[in-house]
Amino acid sequence: MSNSNGSQLYTDEVMEHFKEPHNYGKMRDADGIGKVGNIRCGDVMWLYIKVEDNVIKDVKFEAYGCLAAIATSSVITDLIKGKSIKEAVELKKEEIIEQLGDLPQVKVHCSVLGVDALLEAIYDYLQKQGKKIPEKVKQRHQKNKKAKEKVEEQYEDWSKVEEKLHEQE
Repeated sequence: MSNSNGSQLYTDEVMEHFKEPHNYGKMRDADGIGKVGNIRCGDVMWLYIKVEDNVIKDVKFEAYGCLAAIATSSVITDLIKGKSIKEAVELKKEEIIEQLGDLPQVKVHCSVLGVDALLEAIYDYLQKQGKKIPEKVKQRHQKNKKAKEKVEEQYEDWSKVEEKLHEQE
């Protein structure tokens, strides 16, 4: 893809992760699941983690959305596999963008969605295990929860269809 001056809109790294995403798929026995979405752009991400001894041993994702949403999700899985929960909590959107070699400014929100999906998966895991949830993760969860409730209220019919489609897969 090129913009009007002929330069490439997406880096080779972005295109590689889009064409052959790493760790793509549903994880049925996940220890933690994070789901986030942005109805305005149409991106929805699920991130699944398998944890042993406080280390993310396996991670998978599903993403419905644009090329950047798929590429950022793929990169996140590479960045957090083998990391401790504590290390994964510190992942920043800038690290994702750096791994991809850059993203167009209008697509940076995809990296934020990816981090949100990761933090939701960590929140889910820690809550299920009855473990202490770091304040940063709690705050992000509350923000994501409020955003989700607002979307579900505004787009109730769409939200039900989307959940039903995902369950059938």
